[in-house]
Amino acid sequence: MRELVLSFAKVRGWPLYGLAFLSGAIGALALAPFDYAPILIIPMSCAVWMLDGCAYSPDSGWRKRIRAAALVGWWQGFGYFTAGLWWLGNAFLVDADQFAWALPLGVLGLPALLALFNACGFALAGLLWTLHPVRIITLATALALSELLRGVVMTGFPWNAYGMALASILPLAQTAALVGLPGLTLIVVGLAAAPATLIGSTTTGHRLIAPGMAVLVLAGMAIGGSLRLDQPTIMRDHVLLRVIQPIIPQDDKFSMANAKTIMQTYIDLTLGDRHAASDPMDGVTHVIWPESAFPFILGREPVALQMIADMLKHKAILITGAVREERRISETPQGPVGQRHFYNSAQVIGADGSILDSADKVHLVPFGEYLPFSDLLSQWGLRRFVTAPGSFSTGQSLRRLDLPGLAGVTFLICYEAIFPGAVTPPDQRPSVLVNLTSDAWFGFSPGPHQHFAQARLRTIEEGLPMVRSANAGISAVIDPFGQIIKALPLGQENALTAPLPQALPPTLFARTGFIPVLLLIALGLLASLRIKRNLSLFRQ
Repeated sequence: MRELVLSFAKVRGWPLYGLAFLSGAIGALALAPFDYAPILIIPMSCAVWMLDGCAYSPDSGWRKRIRAAALVGWWQGFGYFTAGLWWLGNAFLVDADQFAWALPLGVLGLPALLALFNACGFALAGLLWTLHPVRIITLATALALSELLRGVVMTGFPWNAYGMALASILPLAQTAALVGLPGLTLIVVGLAAAPATLIGSTTTGHRLIAPGMAVLVLAGMAIGGSLRLDQPTIMRDHVLLRVIQPIIPQDDKFSMANAKTIMQTYIDLTLGDRHAASDPMDGVTHVIWPESAFPFILGREPVALQMIADMLKHKAILITGAVREERRISETPQGPVGQRHFYNSAQVIGADGSILDSADKVHLVPFGEYLPFSDLLSQWGLRRFVTAPGSFSTGQSLRRLDLPGLAGVTFLICYEAIFPGAVTPPDQRPSVLVNLTSDAWFGFSPGPHQHFAQARLRTIEEGLPMVRSANAGISAVIDPFGQIIKALPLGQENALTAPLPQALPPTLFARTGFIPVLLLIALGLLASLRIKRNLSLFRQ
């Protein structure tokens, strides 16, 4: 086996890139809905062996070795993101006559772009690479840093970070309360890469160091997480939620011709079977509908607001996604000019049908809700996916809303829930996160499962419960340990009624953000640099 691994490390050119791509694609099986975390051992062990080959190629200088490491990293990342994000192609087929031609840009172009971060991580690892067991830490810290940057550069897209492999294993996922998703990425890369030293190029006396440390870390996470999960989940008094999960196709959702049918669908799901022995609205204090529920501006439609008031019957308030319009007057040299701004918002509707408050989405989806570099890209025939009177404007900041009977709510609209460390307002800790989304863009694919898994991890990171209403997705009430109180599966049009869990005290991650993981990354890179330097001096 060791000879096979050493031969593997000597592979060059397209066979090497093919192996890198294949190993990355296999690694995507660690993500939802498959959730087979041990499969990451394959790509991460391959990464170690391929970096061994790149770093100790006898026929090239250090610049060529780093370039070779970056190429290997790009191909592995390309395989991982292509296999993990292929379902994005469904969004291009919602309005196929307009967007089908651009499908390769989403299915292959985006993975190719995201793989650049993986390439940077491999290049950094290649710069510090040695045959010492510390190279496992080198790989883990380099990829953790590149993944952290992927979550923030150019508005960020931290979808399917390696740390998500642990998200479905709740005892291990509790570590996110300390170090968040970036910390889970650091840990899972190290754990998955450690077995490579058993049969790699490491000297015989050091082969057990990395696997031994991995076993200890894994055991510590499992024990600590299990103890944390032993705490009881306490429910809030006088709050009962009714969460609606419709299945409205995305191409029907924004058509005014369907407005009456869509409204009636929401009302029927909310009120349930009117011939049932008990009223499903008994005791309900808050009704939650998903993102952009209406094909119209709710504030302009008094008939729709009256229908909502008749539904609520002074028993509850409604929280719903809706497009909000704001008119402003701007002074120009030619005089005052009226401007209309549109926001993807969450709106709170009182029992009398009045709009009590709104919160606007602050993290818009590129190409979905706005077109980046619009002056240039519009000339190529590109436009945003979401049909609206104009491009959506960005909300100023996340807000904490104090609603009747439910103080301390922060809304996360659509993919705002995928950003670790960016789901609560600064210095305004809420008591619950409400995620309103529409996953109808992606059909019955891994996409909605991955979206739900990432939203769920935010509860563990922050120590906050979450209420999630998803059109054609997975709706749920989740406690601050990531445990599902009640949920509706993908593909089921229904409503659920559940109590609301209480929040926990702020977690370490909620208090310190990325500081702990950045310190761990810095220590890992310094340790790698020191070993690299010491081994270089020893050879001299």
